[in-house]
Amino acid sequence: MDSILNVLSNGWNYLLTMRASDIADVLIVAALIYWLIGVIKKTNTSRVATGIVILLLVMWVSGLLRLTMIHSLLQNLLELGLIAIVVLFQPELRRLLERLGSGKFMNLGTAVPTSSESVIAQTVLACTDMASTKTGALIVFERTTLLNDQMGTGTIVNADVTSELLRNIFFVKAPLHDGAVIIREGRIAAAGCMLPLTQNANLSSDLGMRHRAGIGMSEHSDAVVVIVSEETGSISVAIDGMLKRHLSADTFEKILRAELMPDGDEANGRGLVGLINSAKALLVRKNDKKEKE
Repeated sequence: MDSILNVLSNGWNYLLTMRASDIADVLIVAALIYWLIGVIKKTNTSRVATGIVILLLVMWVSGLLRLTMIHSLLQNLLELGLIAIVVLFQPELRRLLERLGSGKFMNLGTAVPTSSESVIAQTVLACTDMASTKTGALIVFERTTLLNDQMGTGTIVNADVTSELLRNIFFVKAPLHDGAVIIREGRIAAAGCMLPLTQNANLSSDLGMRHRAGIGMSEHSDAVVVIVSEETGSISVAIDGMLKRHLSADTFEKILRAELMPDGDEANGRGLVGLINSAKALLVRKNDKKEKE
């Protein structure tokens, strides 16, 4: 009991000696650590960061247990740690420096997000139309994992999500139709993007490159990937490496709503805003049918 009181007393005395600059220093460091953890979570480097933390813990434990050889090996590895971090996190460090130079250090997005209701309605319209004409499409909805590397392989678009624009992008003779469209914060961020292919050898042999790229993207991130087959015209959705195939328009829309709409947007989608958007979608579908006839 006396030892606990001594620790509390020493801690209180230490707090009394702290200056305002010391408190500001601690808060700034805490904010930077919090920000860094958020950046790691939103990128594909979280596993690498976890591995580094595990190595540090192993080195600390080996020091406590006096495992001399293991401790010395890990200590020598850490001497090259700064170089390894620069190599491993080169893309992230480059983007950080670019943000610092452009004055956008705290800004994670440049556009005001469009409502999920409108984005989903326009995507369903475009995909059902492309399915009827057997036009292949690959659409990626970015969530918490940033897809900057994939966006770098395509063309930056930064446009509102409309069924007309999606159909034009995936038109067979369009220059960007072979790649994927990435939707970020309710806007078409980039088109013609290359995605990583899945390495799963147990997939059905009738799945083409679009399906394998969609599954691969869902394995490497938490994105929701929509695939329209140009062979069968079927609509599929890949989430967490799992593929849901041959979806009807209603089922497809329900999946997108469940995965992409926060509770607030979902509540709005069931109310007056949802009714208005549903009416607009029905009018667009009727107009499209009349034009085809």
